[in-house]
Amino acid sequence: MSDFLWVEKYRPKTIDECILPADTKEIFNGFLEKGEINNLLLAGTAGIGKTTIAKALCTQLGVDYIVINGSDEGRFLDTVRNKAKSFASTVSLFGSDARHKVIIVDEADNTSHDVQLALRAFVEEFHGNCRFIFTCNFLNKIIAPLHSRCSVINFQVKGNQKAKLAAAFFNRVRSILESEGVGYDPKVVAEVINKHFPDFRRVLNELQRYSVNGQIDTGLLANINEVRIAELTSALKDKEFTTVRKWVVENLDNDPNAILRSLYDSLYSTLESRSIPQAVLIIGKYQYQSAFVADQEINLLASLTEIMCECEFK
Repeated sequence: MSDFLWVEKYRPKTIDECILPADTKEIFNGFLEKGEINNLLLAGTAGIGKTTIAKALCTQLGVDYIVINGSDEGRFLDTVRNKAKSFASTVSLFGSDARHKVIIVDEADNTSHDVQLALRAFVEEFHGNCRFIFTCNFLNKIIAPLHSRCSVINFQVKGNQKAKLAAAFFNRVRSILESEGVGYDPKVVAEVINKHFPDFRRVLNELQRYSVNGQIDTGLLANINEVRIAELTSALKDKEFTTVRKWVVENLDNDPNAILRSLYDSLYSTLESRSIPQAVLIIGKYQYQSAFVADQEINLLASLTEIMCECEFK
């Protein structure tokens, strides 16, 4: 299965292969030179490469490591106690040359408060032969005691870095498509990268999904501009909740954030001027929430309902 999925098949194996800002990459190369790592807390948006570089670092250091997925296992205290404790307390398979073993807790911000407290205790208990690398999308969902026990590395991409990283990933994607024998329109590939940046995982998944016919072309760009935004704004104006709900269900195959962005772009033509600031605040709030809500349909419908109730349409 891993050979089928491009995100796994072409996952970078070394730090140099990872596409990251130069200053971030320099930090990890420093760990390689030292041959030792601290307990780490890696924070950044989904798909930007936090888990990839954690695995690459462990591989290049030659240390034994395991990954515990916070979304699937991390919330269960028994999993943390049994799996992590057993792993951390045993001798490394690499022998005496490896200073420590590593436990990567992926999506640690999806774990409960109790699990994070248990992990905090393990960080201290097994400091002699084990290090922890936590990854998260939202730092504020990680308890303060874990913050203080880790070196925090933020994967935030600054404005002046975006173009350089996007260009590097564009070249990587072209190489992957050519290796897979998939024809492509460079403009279409560039648009997909710009649409989902910096979620590189999403880009590869989308391109693989649309490559089944052996060609990436303009047919892929069934983007949000084709969604019936005019129909939606009409229903919002008339406060027809049932119609709005039906519209949401019919358009869930589109990215909810892209829907909200398209709605944002139409504010000046659909809302009275005094309502625009309120609409911007609503859209911003629900776009943020979409990163971690359990049900995207409910979140999108809630945002549209609030706009319908709070804003005045022309």
